[in-house]
Amino acid sequence: MILDTNAVSALLAGDPKLGELLAGRDRHELPAVVIGEYLYGLARSRFRRKLGSLLADLVTESIVLPTDEGTARAYAAVREKLRRKGRPLPENDVWVGALAVQHGLDVVSRDAHFDQIEGLRRRSW
Repeated sequence: MILDTNAVSALLAGDPKLGELLAGRDRHELPAVVIGEYLYGLARSRFRRKLGSLLADLVTESIVLPTDEGTARAYAAVREKLRRKGRPLPENDVWVGALAVQHGLDVVSRDAHFDQIEGLRRRSW
């Protein structure tokens, strides 16, 4: 399962409901774009040292998903379908969605706009 940025935040905060959803999985998929979003948020956080250390551990324990040519093709297809529906999404979430479609993985997120992406299953907590 791919962790979206809000899932990473909840996981590092110790959200028990998210823990239940992720139970039984040794590793999770973590998009490079999500790592970037989280690091950007940390730059302004007074808890950046503690959370930065927890993020580093999560990255080590996860399968980091880079973007490649296949992702770019999935991104173009997802974005075009969303445009036709008149349903734009935040740019980074289109990339996360494209990775999910490309790899056939669920996205763990509280953002309901992922439900607009055909072929993507969102898991919330």
